[in-house]
Amino acid sequence: MKFALGRKLQMTQLFDENGIVRPVTAIVLEPLTVTLLRTADRDGYDAVQVEYGDKKSKLKKEFHGTGEYAIGDSVAATEVFNSGDVVRVSATSKGKGFQGVVKRHGFAGGPRTHGQKHNERQPGSIGSGLRNRVPKGTRMAGRTGNNRVTIKGTKVVMVDKDRGLLLLHGSIPGRRGTLVEIQGV
Repeated sequence: MKFALGRKLQMTQLFDENGIVRPVTAIVLEPLTVTLLRTADRDGYDAVQVEYGDKKSKLKKEFHGTGEYAIGDSVAATEVFNSGDVVRVSATSKGKGFQGVVKRHGFAGGPRTHGQKHNERQPGSIGSGLRNRVPKGTRMAGRTGNNRVTIKGTKVVMVDKDRGLLLLHGSIPGRRGTLVEIQGV
């Protein structure tokens, strides 16, 4: 069972052995402390609860699965993962606030010509004349982002044990400083 918690540092790029540029996201990892073990007999599922952070901002997370851990063990995340591992990454995406349909759903908007003067970014017709109501599930303007996003199949490009960094291929949801959960597949 491989897992880690870290903070998103930044995106950068690395050159691989063939000279091709690869986009990577740097994650700063800190040691985790095992605080609770859940078992299928007692709790109905197997999980490991870990504690992350300093004394002021302690955070507890659970990772489902079994592992050879005892309460009080320190888990060094840089020792757990190796280059080439495939992981599942979860984080909270950037919040964008209240947005219109063009930004939120990718609507094309209306034409500038043919008598439409101020309708470039409007949604257009949202209901027909027969129903006299707006159907449920109609895509409209609203709050965008700030959702939990999980990306599956991300590869670990490099592990820097000296600086406590994990470099993952591609982009990871969230802004800089976002808490990222990493779990081996």
